[in-house]
Amino acid sequence: MRDPEVIAAMAEASLRNGASGVRLESPEHIGAVRRRCPDALIVGLWKRTYGDSPVYITPGWAEIQAVWGAGADVVAIDATDRHRPGGQSLEELVRRATTDLGAVVMADIDSVANGLRAVELGCGWVGTTLYGYTEATADHRPPGWDLLGDLKRQLPVGTSLICEGGLASADQALRALGLGADAVVVGTAITGVDLQVAAYVAKIQGR
Repeated sequence: MRDPEVIAAMAEASLRNGASGVRLESPEHIGAVRRRCPDALIVGLWKRTYGDSPVYITPGWAEIQAVWGAGADVVAIDATDRHRPGGQSLEELVRRATTDLGAVVMADIDSVANGLRAVELGCGWVGTTLYGYTEATADHRPPGWDLLGDLKRQLPVGTSLICEGGLASADQALRALGLGADAVVVGTAITGVDLQVAAYVAKIQGR
């Protein structure tokens, strides 16, 4: 399923059926979709792990450059308050992305405070992506319903608020929009063919 051409085909199918854009992981996948869907709105990221930091969503400047260079319109980065690889600063990364590259930055956050800080630093989009996936929110489960209302009220006008993480149905997407999200990102519920098949098989075999 991670073959770039498979990813590009899924992206095209999603866009043809009404998706406003696609969120893609890795420069390889971003490039494949950009070639197949030249007019697509692409939110890009690159998951990379480093031994000195828990941050893995576009953690540093090298990853930001690669995502932007591959053809992303928006660069998604971890914008939590956690220590970054090599001691890189979130403030400096956002500054360089927005000024040196002219990129729109999407802040993947886990709390209202981190979302507000990210916008102060220059991020134009804020997503609830990491709610439930950081040490500080490990006892919570996505979607980040608790964040949406406060973020909508406190974010500056013009900031795009995205609900991402744990959305598994159209009803949940509508709930997110009702709570203040401008858009939703749906991942595994659409693209997780392998997991969906496995769930069916497990249920049938265990009946």
